[in-house]
Amino acid sequence: MNINFPAFLVLATVVTGVIWALDALIFAPRRKAVLVSGGGAVSPAEQEKIPVVVEYAKSFFPIILAVLVLRSFLVEPFRIPSGSMMPTLLVGDFILVNKFSYGLRLPVLNTKIVEIGEPKRGDVAVFRYPEDPSIDYIKRIIGVPGDHIRYVDKKLYVNGELARQEPVGKYVASGASASMSGAMEYREHLGAVVHDILIRPNGFNRDFEYTVPDGQYFVLGDNRDNSRDSRYWGTVPEGNLVGKAFFVWMNWDPVNGGITWSRIGSVIR
Repeated sequence: MNINFPAFLVLATVVTGVIWALDALIFAPRRKAVLVSGGGAVSPAEQEKIPVVVEYAKSFFPIILAVLVLRSFLVEPFRIPSGSMMPTLLVGDFILVNKFSYGLRLPVLNTKIVEIGEPKRGDVAVFRYPEDPSIDYIKRIIGVPGDHIRYVDKKLYVNGELARQEPVGKYVASGASASMSGAMEYREHLGAVVHDILIRPNGFNRDFEYTVPDGQYFVLGDNRDNSRDSRYWGTVPEGNLVGKAFFVWMNWDPVNGGITWSRIGSVIR
Protein backbone atom coordinates (compact mmCIF):
# COMPACT_ATOMS: atom_id res chain seq x y z
CA MET A 1 0.00 0.00 0.00
CA ASN A 2 1.53 3.29 -1.16
CA ILE A 3 1.09 6.26 1.17
CA ASN A 4 1.14 9.73 -0.32
CA PHE A 5 3.52 11.14 2.27
CA PRO A 6 3.37 14.79 1.11
CA ALA A 7 -0.44 14.70 1.29
CA PHE A 8 -0.24 13.10 4.74
CA LEU A 9 2.12 15.83 5.97
CA VAL A 10 -0.10 18.61 4.63
CA LEU A 11 -3.21 17.06 6.20
CA ALA A 12 -1.47 16.50 9.55
CA THR A 13 -0.18 20.09 9.55
CA VAL A 14 -3.64 21.50 8.83
CA VAL A 15 -5.43 19.31 11.41
CA THR A 16 -2.99 19.95 14.27
CA GLY A 17 -2.77 23.66 13.41
CA VAL A 18 -6.55 24.11 13.33
CA ILE A 19 -7.01 22.28 16.65
CA TRP A 20 -4.35 24.42 18.30
CA ALA A 21 -5.74 27.66 16.84
CA LEU A 22 -9.36 26.89 17.76
CA ASP A 23 -8.37 26.07 21.31
CA ALA A 24 -6.27 29.22 21.71
CA LEU A 25 -8.92 31.52 20.23
CA ILE A 26 -12.17 29.97 21.49
CA PHE A 27 -12.02 27.07 23.92
CA ALA A 28 -9.15 28.16 26.21
CA PRO A 29 -10.82 31.54 27.02
CA ARG A 30 -14.11 29.72 27.67
CA ARG A 31 -12.47 27.24 30.05
CA LYS A 32 -10.84 30.10 31.95
CA ALA A 33 -14.12 32.01 32.14
CA VAL A 34 -15.93 28.97 33.57
CA LEU A 35 -13.27 28.50 36.24
CA VAL A 36 -13.35 32.17 37.23
CA SER A 37 -17.15 32.28 37.34
CA GLY A 38 -17.15 29.38 39.80
CA GLY A 39 -15.79 31.71 42.49
CA GLY A 40 -12.66 31.41 44.56
CA ALA A 41 -9.07 31.33 43.49
CA VAL A 42 -8.04 29.48 40.31
CA SER A 43 -4.88 27.45 40.76
CA PRO A 44 -2.18 27.40 38.06
CA ALA A 45 -2.82 23.66 37.59
CA GLU A 46 -6.47 24.33 36.81
CA GLN A 47 -5.55 27.13 34.41
CA GLU A 48 -3.14 24.86 32.53
CA LYS A 49 -5.49 21.85 32.36
CA ILE A 50 -6.29 21.33 28.68
CA PRO A 51 -7.70 18.38 26.67
CA VAL A 52 -5.29 15.65 25.61
CA VAL A 53 -6.08 16.20 21.91
CA VAL A 54 -5.05 19.84 22.21
CA GLU A 55 -1.86 18.91 24.05
CA TYR A 56 -0.89 16.54 21.24
CA ALA A 57 -1.75 19.14 18.60
CA LYS A 58 0.39 21.79 20.32
CA SER A 59 3.28 19.34 20.62
CA PHE A 60 3.24 17.95 17.09
CA PHE A 61 2.22 20.96 15.00
CA PRO A 62 5.63 22.73 15.05
CA ILE A 63 7.46 19.47 14.31
CA ILE A 64 5.18 18.44 11.43
CA LEU A 65 5.27 21.95 9.98
CA ALA A 66 9.08 22.00 10.09
CA VAL A 67 9.29 18.60 8.36
CA LEU A 68 6.78 19.74 5.72
CA VAL A 69 8.72 22.93 4.93
CA LEU A 70 12.10 21.16 4.94
CA ARG A 71 10.92 18.26 2.77
CA SER A 72 8.85 20.34 0.36
CA PHE A 73 11.15 23.27 -0.30
CA LEU A 74 14.70 22.43 0.82
CA VAL A 75 15.94 18.83 1.01
CA GLU A 76 14.27 15.43 0.69
CA PRO A 77 15.85 12.03 1.40
CA PHE A 78 15.53 9.09 -0.99
CA ARG A 79 16.78 5.50 -1.08
CA ILE A 80 18.25 3.86 -4.20
CA PRO A 81 16.53 0.47 -4.75
CA SER A 82 18.17 -0.60 -8.04
CA GLY A 83 21.49 -0.54 -9.88
CA SER A 84 20.41 1.55 -12.88
CA MET A 85 22.69 4.45 -11.83
CA MET A 86 25.80 2.39 -11.06
CA PRO A 87 28.64 3.17 -10.62
CA THR A 88 27.52 6.67 -9.55
CA LEU A 89 24.87 5.36 -7.15
CA LEU A 90 24.76 1.89 -5.60
CA VAL A 91 21.89 -0.23 -4.38
CA GLY A 92 21.17 0.80 -0.79
CA ASP A 93 22.46 4.36 -1.08
CA PHE A 94 20.50 6.92 0.92
CA ILE A 95 20.73 10.25 -0.86
CA LEU A 96 19.69 13.87 -0.38
CA VAL A 97 17.91 15.80 -3.11
CA ASN A 98 17.94 19.58 -3.45
CA LYS A 99 14.25 20.53 -3.83
CA PHE A 100 14.77 24.14 -4.96
CA SER A 101 17.31 23.51 -7.74
CA TYR A 102 14.56 23.53 -10.36
CA GLY A 103 12.22 26.01 -8.67
CA LEU A 104 9.98 25.93 -5.61
CA ARG A 105 6.82 23.84 -5.95
CA LEU A 106 3.76 23.50 -3.77
CA PRO A 107 3.55 20.10 -2.04
CA VAL A 108 0.95 17.65 -3.40
CA LEU A 109 -0.07 20.02 -6.24
CA ASN A 110 3.52 20.19 -7.58
CA THR A 111 2.78 23.64 -8.98
CA LYS A 112 5.88 25.78 -9.45
CA ILE A 113 5.57 29.05 -7.51
CA VAL A 114 9.11 30.44 -7.76
CA GLU A 115 11.53 30.12 -10.69
CA ILE A 116 15.05 29.53 -9.36
CA GLY A 117 17.02 27.32 -11.74
CA GLU A 118 16.71 24.95 -14.67
CA PRO A 119 17.95 21.39 -15.20
CA LYS A 120 21.31 21.12 -16.93
CA ARG A 121 22.93 18.36 -18.92
CA GLY A 122 24.73 16.05 -16.54
CA ASP A 123 22.45 16.66 -13.54
CA VAL A 124 21.44 13.55 -11.59
CA ALA A 125 17.74 14.24 -11.15
CA VAL A 126 14.87 12.68 -9.23
CA PHE A 127 11.52 12.83 -11.00
CA ARG A 128 8.07 11.29 -10.95
CA TYR A 129 8.00 8.41 -13.43
CA PRO A 130 5.90 9.59 -16.40
CA GLU A 131 4.08 6.26 -16.76
CA ASP A 132 3.22 6.14 -13.04
CA PRO A 133 3.73 9.47 -11.20
CA SER A 134 3.37 7.73 -7.81
CA ILE A 135 6.85 6.23 -8.36
CA ASP A 136 10.05 8.26 -8.04
CA TYR A 137 12.86 7.58 -10.52
CA ILE A 138 16.44 8.82 -10.64
CA LYS A 139 18.50 9.20 -13.83
CA ARG A 140 21.03 11.54 -15.41
CA ILE A 141 19.75 14.36 -17.62
CA ILE A 142 21.34 13.95 -21.04
CA GLY A 143 19.20 16.20 -23.20
CA VAL A 144 17.42 19.49 -22.50
CA PRO A 145 14.68 21.01 -24.71
CA GLY A 146 15.81 21.31 -28.32
CA ASP A 147 18.75 18.88 -28.05
CA HIS A 148 19.23 16.18 -30.66
CA ILE A 149 20.20 12.93 -28.96
CA ARG A 150 21.75 9.97 -30.75
CA TYR A 151 22.82 6.73 -29.05
CA VAL A 152 24.57 4.30 -31.41
CA ASP A 153 26.84 1.32 -30.62
CA LYS A 154 26.84 2.34 -26.94
CA LYS A 155 28.16 5.80 -27.78
CA LEU A 156 26.29 9.01 -26.97
CA TYR A 157 26.04 12.02 -29.30
CA VAL A 158 24.48 15.30 -28.20
CA ASN A 159 23.75 17.77 -30.99
CA GLY A 160 26.11 15.83 -33.23
CA GLU A 161 29.02 15.92 -30.74
CA LEU A 162 30.36 12.68 -29.34
CA ALA A 163 30.45 12.40 -25.54
CA ARG A 164 34.03 11.16 -25.21
CA GLN A 165 34.52 7.93 -23.23
CA GLU A 166 37.81 7.05 -21.53
CA PRO A 167 38.27 3.40 -20.42
CA VAL A 168 38.72 2.95 -16.67
CA GLY A 169 38.83 -0.84 -16.54
CA LYS A 170 36.71 -3.78 -15.47
CA TYR A 171 34.22 -2.90 -12.75
CA VAL A 172 34.51 -4.82 -9.48
CA ALA A 173 31.63 -4.82 -7.02
CA SER A 174 30.25 -6.85 -4.11
CA GLY A 175 27.06 -7.31 -2.15
CA ALA A 176 23.89 -6.04 -3.80
CA SER A 177 25.92 -4.55 -6.67
CA ALA A 178 27.91 -7.72 -7.46
CA SER A 179 25.84 -8.53 -10.56
CA MET A 180 27.65 -5.76 -12.47
CA SER A 181 31.15 -7.06 -11.74
CA GLY A 182 32.96 -7.62 -15.00
CA ALA A 183 31.23 -4.80 -16.87
CA MET A 184 33.48 -2.21 -18.46
CA GLU A 185 33.71 1.15 -16.71
CA TYR A 186 34.22 4.30 -18.76
CA ARG A 187 34.64 7.96 -17.85
CA GLU A 188 32.19 9.92 -19.98
CA HIS A 189 32.61 13.62 -20.78
CA LEU A 190 29.19 15.22 -21.13
CA GLY A 191 30.24 18.80 -21.76
CA ALA A 192 31.71 20.09 -18.49
CA VAL A 193 30.30 17.15 -16.51
CA VAL A 194 32.58 14.13 -16.17
CA HIS A 195 31.08 10.96 -14.73
CA ASP A 196 31.53 7.20 -14.88
CA ILE A 197 29.27 4.77 -16.72
CA LEU A 198 29.04 0.99 -17.02
CA ILE A 199 28.75 -0.87 -20.32
CA ARG A 200 28.55 -4.57 -21.10
CA PRO A 201 30.33 -4.98 -24.46
CA ASN A 202 28.15 -7.96 -25.39
CA GLY A 203 24.96 -6.46 -24.00
CA PHE A 204 21.89 -5.68 -26.09
CA ASN A 205 22.25 -2.54 -28.24
CA ARG A 206 19.36 -0.10 -27.91
CA ASP A 207 20.24 2.46 -30.56
CA PHE A 208 18.21 5.63 -30.38
CA GLU A 209 17.79 8.99 -32.11
CA TYR A 210 15.53 11.72 -30.78
CA THR A 211 14.99 15.48 -30.64
CA VAL A 212 13.88 16.64 -27.20
CA PRO A 213 10.59 18.63 -27.29
CA ASP A 214 9.97 21.86 -25.38
CA GLY A 215 9.28 21.33 -21.70
CA GLN A 216 10.79 17.81 -21.76
CA TYR A 217 14.08 16.19 -20.68
CA PHE A 218 15.88 13.14 -22.02
CA VAL A 219 17.41 10.94 -19.29
CA LEU A 220 19.69 7.90 -19.18
CA GLY A 221 20.95 5.66 -16.41
CA ASP A 222 24.72 5.53 -15.89
CA ASN A 223 24.41 1.74 -15.98
CA ARG A 224 23.70 1.95 -19.70
CA ASP A 225 22.84 -1.71 -20.35
CA ASN A 226 20.77 -2.14 -17.22
CA SER A 227 18.49 0.89 -17.10
CA ARG A 228 14.94 1.59 -18.25
CA ASP A 229 15.07 5.21 -19.25
CA SER A 230 14.13 7.64 -22.04
CA ARG A 231 15.21 5.07 -24.64
CA TYR A 232 12.23 2.95 -23.56
CA TRP A 233 9.46 5.22 -22.26
CA GLY A 234 10.26 8.69 -23.61
CA THR A 235 11.12 12.00 -22.02
CA VAL A 236 10.39 13.51 -18.60
CA PRO A 237 7.97 16.48 -18.49
CA GLU A 238 9.29 19.52 -16.64
CA GLY A 239 6.38 19.29 -14.22
CA ASN A 240 7.52 15.82 -13.09
CA LEU A 241 10.92 17.00 -11.82
CA VAL A 242 11.45 16.69 -8.07
CA GLY A 243 15.00 17.92 -7.57
CA LYS A 244 18.73 17.44 -8.06
CA ALA A 245 20.55 14.66 -6.17
CA PHE A 246 23.74 15.93 -4.56
CA PHE A 247 24.86 13.81 -1.58
CA VAL A 248 25.05 10.22 -0.29
CA TRP A 249 24.57 10.28 3.47
CA MET A 250 24.51 6.51 4.05
CA ASN A 251 24.57 3.13 2.34
CA TRP A 252 22.96 0.00 3.70
CA ASP A 253 23.82 -3.02 1.57
CA PRO A 254 20.79 -5.35 1.66
CA VAL A 255 22.88 -8.40 0.76
CA ASN A 256 25.77 -7.93 3.18
CA GLY A 257 23.38 -6.54 5.79
CA GLY A 258 25.62 -3.72 6.92
CA ILE A 259 26.70 -0.14 6.42
CA THR A 260 29.17 0.57 3.62
CA TRP A 261 31.22 3.19 5.41
CA SER A 262 33.17 4.31 2.34
CA ARG A 263 29.94 5.56 0.71
CA ILE A 264 29.05 7.95 3.52
CA GLY A 265 29.61 11.58 2.55
CA SER A 266 29.99 10.93 -1.17
CA VAL A 267 29.20 13.89 -3.42
CA ILE A 268 27.06 12.95 -6.43
CA ARG A 269 28.62 14.12 -9.70
